[in-house]
Parts: sequence; structure tokens; C-alpha cells
Amino acid sequence: MNSAADMQEKTNDSLHNDSFKGSKQKSQDALALVIIPTFNESENIGRLLKEISSLYPKTVDLLVIDDNSPDGTAEIVRSLQQEIRSLYLLEREKKLGLGTAYIAGFQYALKNKYRYVLEMDADFSHDPKEIGVFLEAMRSADLVIGSRYMNNTVNVVNWPLGRLILSKMASYYSRIITGLPIDDPTSGFKCFSADVLRALDLGKVHSQGYSFQIEINFRVWKKGYTIREIPIIFVDRSVGKSKMTKRNIREAIWIVWLLKIKSLVGLM
Repeated sequence: MNSAADMQEKTNDSLHNDSFKGSKQKSQDALALVIIPTFNESENIGRLLKEISSLYPKTVDLLVIDDNSPDGTAEIVRSLQQEIRSLYLLEREKKLGLGTAYIAGFQYALKNKYRYVLEMDADFSHDPKEIGVFLEAMRSADLVIGSRYMNNTVNVVNWPLGRLILSKMASYYSRIITGLPIDDPTSGFKCFSADVLRALDLGKVHSQGYSFQIEINFRVWKKGYTIREIPIIFVDRSVGKSKMTKRNIREAIWIVWLLKIKSLVGLM
């Protein structure tokens, strides 16, 4: 596993080299930046970007962070930049992981003074129409999480039973160990205020996958910010392959204990 220092160095390198495609200035009227990490999402990314830009042509900018996808994902994004002026692309030299992608996106958002920053998957498991609901909910919160499991419900479509059980167990396990008052701590559809991200020490966030979502939620919660969950319907991808790995699962198992211990000894 990479150290926090190593991850921060990679993030800084990505933001300052010539792999960034598009204007480095946000659109004039943009309120929010949607960050979409990609690896081999050529079957989904073009349609997703067009749909988001058509729904929110002025208020939302898009940042795709691609980890050198061999299937041509980055080429599709570049080809759309003439059509979608609010679309930016950060190309990284290799697969560096979800956590580093989001940290790079957060830093870009803060540098360009967006008010809100959203995380979103590239495979249509998250409905673009919900972005507006997130932004409205931010009026009364510092972090809004799209929850699949609010109030003991399960709003998941087309997942195999084993995957659903794993996700529910991860949520329950995370809440029990850390005390997080969140029904769906592993959700990847969420919206932060820029003030929250600015207050976090992003260089200390060093986990990936499931555990990245848990860790970032935990750090926001421990800072005393207001977290709100809103219900979403999660639809499993219809094309492409899941990026979930056994390493992600193992990391999620022990990261909650690390977060708990750090919190108890005042290292958060």
C-alpha cells in the first residue's frame, strides 16, 4: 500500500504535468464540479458526459480522471471537449487507484474555487438526474451522501446476492467499529462543500476503494461537519466490468480499526 506521502507526490505530479487536457479555469457560472474517475469505461463515458452536460449546461463542470485506460476512454473524452466546453480531463500514466484520483480532483476543485464537489461513478450506477437533488440538499449540509440503505431499505438493482450481502456487511461493520452515524458509509455518490475539503488534511487520506469512502466520511464526521444522507437507487452496470478487487475488501476490513485507533489517540 502506498504511503500518504507517496500518494500526495503522485497527485501533485498529475496536477502539474502536461497530462491535463482542457482549460484549467472553471466555467464562469459553474457552481459544482463532478469528478469521475475512469479505467476502461469507453462503453459508458461518452453517453454519461453528454447526459450530465445536457441536464446541467451551466451550473456543473466535469472532470474525468483517467488512469491510462487501454480501451480508449481518454480518447473519447478528448473528442467530446469541443462539444462540451465544461469538460476537463486529467490523464495519469498508470492505474493509481480511486483514492488518489479523488484527491487530485479535490485539489483541482479547491484551486479553481468551486462551491460544491461531487463524486460519481462512470458506469451509470449513479443517476445523473440526481445531481440536482444533491445540490439542493447541500443547503442544509456540509456533506451529502447518496444512500442505498436508508431506514433499513435496500435500493439496489441487478446486483448478485453475494455482492449485496458483502456491501451490507461492510456498511454494518464500518458503523459498529467507527461509530459513524451513516447508513451507507461505502457509497460513492456524494457531494462535499468546498469548505469541508479545504478543512481536511487531504495528504493524510491514503486508502482506496470502499475504504476511501469510509475514511473520508469519518474524517468529515470527526471534524464536526453536518452529514446528510438522501435516498438513491443504485443500478449495477449493464456494460463494462466492475473494478472491485479482493484487495479493496481486505483494506476495508482493517482500515476501520486504524481510523478508530487514530481517533482515540488524537491522530485524526
